[in-house]
Amino acid sequence: MKLIWLGHGSFRIEIEDQVLLIDPWVTGNPMMPDERIEEALDGATQILMTHGHFDHTNDCVQLSKDRSLPVSGIFELVNLLESQGAMAGQAFNKGGTAQFGKVSVSMVPASHSSSMVVDGVAQYTGMETGFIIRGEGTTIYFSGDTTIMADMSWIGAYYKPDIGILSAGGYYTMDMEMAAWAAKTYFDFKTVIPMHYRTFPALAQSAEALAAGLPGVQVIEPQVLEAIPL
Repeated sequence: MKLIWLGHGSFRIEIEDQVLLIDPWVTGNPMMPDERIEEALDGATQILMTHGHFDHTNDCVQLSKDRSLPVSGIFELVNLLESQGAMAGQAFNKGGTAQFGKVSVSMVPASHSSSMVVDGVAQYTGMETGFIIRGEGTTIYFSGDTTIMADMSWIGAYYKPDIGILSAGGYYTMDMEMAAWAAKTYFDFKTVIPMHYRTFPALAQSAEALAAGLPGVQVIEPQVLEAIPL
């Protein structure tokens, strides 16, 4: 298994027989070097989308067209992306589980917002979500863009994820201190990886506060396109 940060809230997860691109924002992403975009996308099998904001969806339709990649996520968002030319994958919903080869992906709630600008007008794209990804004997909680929410209590108790990939940059999502509090209150992670930070000046530039709030947990600051050591 390889977890690879593509900058901001975007990840490449190589697990079992799948290469999942989650919210792949690669063109215009300040953290993604243009000359390494092909490396980030090579061999992908599936795009998973957590919600509709531009810093998650801007590349989705074109990548899907160019690489024949199915796009999966919440029903309304997948239908909208399909209407724009994306290849439809699985349009499921919170509580549902989709199977991608040997990998299962369950959709869980997040607490944020979700829209896309279509023809100059913001359009509703279904609710914001996170994912539980299971394969190779490991359970990953991918929070998507979120703040702390009470739903984390049952997500942690029911799925018992080993790894948390948590939005933690602040301003648009929970910050490092909040992510640490949520992790120790609702989960029993072995490893926590921050995301949705370092991209813009308004966001946290370091995960020191996250690590300080989680003694005994492996907190790993990812580097773009470097496999995260687990």
